[in-house]
Amino acid sequence: MRKQVLVIAGPTGVGESTFTRELLESFDYFAKAVSATTRPPRLNEKHGVDYYFFDKETFFDKVDSGDILEWTHVKNRDAYYGAYRPDIEEKLAKGLVVIVNTDAKGAKYFKDNYGATTIFIKPKDLEVIRDRLYRRDPSISDEEVNKRLKSAVEEIEEAEESGVYDYVVWNTDYEFARTFDGLVEILRKEGYVRD
Repeated sequence: MRKQVLVIAGPTGVGESTFTRELLESFDYFAKAVSATTRPPRLNEKHGVDYYFFDKETFFDKVDSGDILEWTHVKNRDAYYGAYRPDIEEKLAKGLVVIVNTDAKGAKYFKDNYGATTIFIKPKDLEVIRDRLYRRDPSISDEEVNKRLKSAVEEIEEAEESGVYDYVVWNTDYEFARTFDGLVEILRKEGYVRD
């Protein structure tokens, strides 16, 4: 049976979104799972496109009803994020490969319940993440960068301790194409890429 759910995870600034976007552009049968969140929309973000935006009460009503499959609280943003079942099921029903960007707890959930292959994108070192955060948003405060780096260290430790990831892919600066080709080879081996 062809695999339909893929987890790509990694700490903030490591490039998981870039790898996900590149897969979506390279393969027309890949789709990104749109998560639910309690954080407010940023400029130009749309409900149902970027995230499903809910207040906390509605979010936990959806947890109770089973529409949010698994969830996590991001302390430094004081926001809840969760996998939104209606979005995932709709994409699976269309025969698409659904990419989920989540943490170790979410990776375990999708591995156990959907047979997902789980891939963790790891930085060469924390300076790579620091540089990317400043490049991505030159107005970001040093305090925010330090908070995100602390969070990245925790995510990397959690990933290593959890043993939930099938593959670790090292994302080295200025070697995106080579790293992406390696990722596609993993997906071909695991049966996600249709030749």
